[in-house]
Amino acid sequence: MAVEKMAIAKALNEALRGALESDPKVLIMGEDVGKLGGVFRVTDGLQKDFGEDRVIDTPLAESGIVGTAIGLALRGYRPVVEIQFDGFVFPAYDQIVTQLAKMHARALGTVKLPVVIRIPYGGGIGAVEHHSESPEALFAHVPGLKVVSPATPSDAYWMMRQAIESDDPVILFEPKRRYWDKGEVDTSAIPGPLHAARVVREGTDLTLAAYGPMVKVCLEAAAAAAEEGKSLEVVDLRSMSPVDFATVQASVERTRRLVVVHEAPEFLGMGAEIAARITERCFYHLEAPVLRVGGYHSPYPPARVEDEYLPGLDRVLDAVDRALAY
Repeated sequence: MAVEKMAIAKALNEALRGALESDPKVLIMGEDVGKLGGVFRVTDGLQKDFGEDRVIDTPLAESGIVGTAIGLALRGYRPVVEIQFDGFVFPAYDQIVTQLAKMHARALGTVKLPVVIRIPYGGGIGAVEHHSESPEALFAHVPGLKVVSPATPSDAYWMMRQAIESDDPVILFEPKRRYWDKGEVDTSAIPGPLHAARVVREGTDLTLAAYGPMVKVCLEAAAAAAEEGKSLEVVDLRSMSPVDFATVQASVERTRRLVVVHEAPEFLGMGAEIAARITERCFYHLEAPVLRVGGYHSPYPPARVEDEYLPGLDRVLDAVDRALAY
């Protein structure tokens, strides 16, 4: 077994290195991914070891980066594209939703587009405007795209490897404020399905469902609730498109209550779809309405007040108390 403790950023780096080593058709593209190694150093050392033809520093032109990746994928390559920050993805939105997501269907299945788009996302790092967005629901809404987000170093490693091996386009949202969180990674393991949710803490009174940066908050909430005699189950959704509703349903049928947590604005967020689906599937099991905890329906605020905007322990526990009060 090749088990090593590493941070999420290091796990992503190791996954990219392994993909570059195992498949000469894998390329990495993006702003400052080469000589600098990325602003978060996720691609550190890769250009030095694999050359400028495979780890490519691009102009600051997101639409051009994704458009080039689509062309490379059509010629048999497996490009991994970095969007430097979440708020920078919108110049490439047209290429992603009108070309990348639809080409397979447009070609009646004869064309594959194995493109991975890496997007560091979310707040909590004290950044300026356009550097702390959570736009995952926009992409999960688009048929033809797979959308995932890791919460642990192990998932970061294996999600990256599985995304690169996928013949479909995958958007990998990387929780930037968790880049330095450490955990064990077994690079010799057999990974589970890319889009399967996972129960990361068992409980009996209520289910907390989250993904990416909010999984850690939900685990902290479950630990705090346990001190008051409340047993909370935590489900790491892992995938936003497709969503593993079966795992969430099975959990809610046991606990009979559900709170969905994400950083993105609560209005029309991932929590809304999950709440609707689970209400349909678990109507006769639920003892309280499905509640949601998310960001406010407003532009991301200046860094000095982002702690008031981001869902934290108190807001999650308040929702838990409201659900248990029914």
